[in-house]
Amino acid sequence: MTTKASQVASPAVTSGFPELASVDGTVTPTAAAMVPMKDDGLYRGDGAFEVIRLYDGKPFALVDHLDRLGRSAAAIELEFDRAALEAEIAALLDQAGPVDGQLRLIVTRGGRRIAATEPIPNHAETLALATVTYNPTVILNGVKSLSYAANMQASRLAKGRGADEAVLVRPDGTVLEPPTSAIFWVAAGGELRTPALDDGVLESITRDRLIKALDVAEGSWNVDDLRAASEAFLASTTREIQAVAAIDGIALPAAPGPRTKEAQQAFAETLGRELREL
Repeated sequence: MTTKASQVASPAVTSGFPELASVDGTVTPTAAAMVPMKDDGLYRGDGAFEVIRLYDGKPFALVDHLDRLGRSAAAIELEFDRAALEAEIAALLDQAGPVDGQLRLIVTRGGRRIAATEPIPNHAETLALATVTYNPTVILNGVKSLSYAANMQASRLAKGRGADEAVLVRPDGTVLEPPTSAIFWVAAGGELRTPALDDGVLESITRDRLIKALDVAEGSWNVDDLRAASEAFLASTTREIQAVAAIDGIALPAAPGPRTKEAQQAFAETLGRELREL
């Protein structure tokens, strides 16, 4: 039996975390949630999504994430009811309680609105990267589409080479981004760098906060510049700021280095300020 969002569902618990899902306003334990099979979100990966960090039950930068979901949906000509989704998110989080985790939002071509609470993946203090050549689908630049198979395959290729994650590089050698995060590095001259949005990287919310807080150069950079970095880090909703220890087998001198620690501190301050305003 399913339960409407206004009612209380018994959450399924994974390692102490209540996993709940709302499908068009009906809330159940995630394992019991159902979506009609005949949906091109499933058949063709035709839809858009967001992942939002929850701190004590508070969603960080929810408006920014919903705005980006709207841009992604508009880019693929997908309509969804934002007001209804916002109400369903509020009802879901009310049932989930003051959890530290993440909130996944999905809108599908079949018209489904899905929101789900999830535990945060475990991320080590540092990780190793391997470059993977990737030719972007320009029509989907900047879109958080459900068509994520290429990104996931890039991660598998990197892990097959002994790394923890991939960093996508265009055939001409231009650095893009890892499959689920933004990348920053300290160049040989000491400049903190990150790929520009014009190169087709995602407009990351965490990336945006760091660029506002730090002195960062955005541009088109060759992979050799990245490999010569003195330090590097990834930034994302689930990772926050994660130090990079090696790139293509080349160990970085500092992991985490001083600029990475500066970024961690800057993001922590931004996070604390924004959460206090909720």
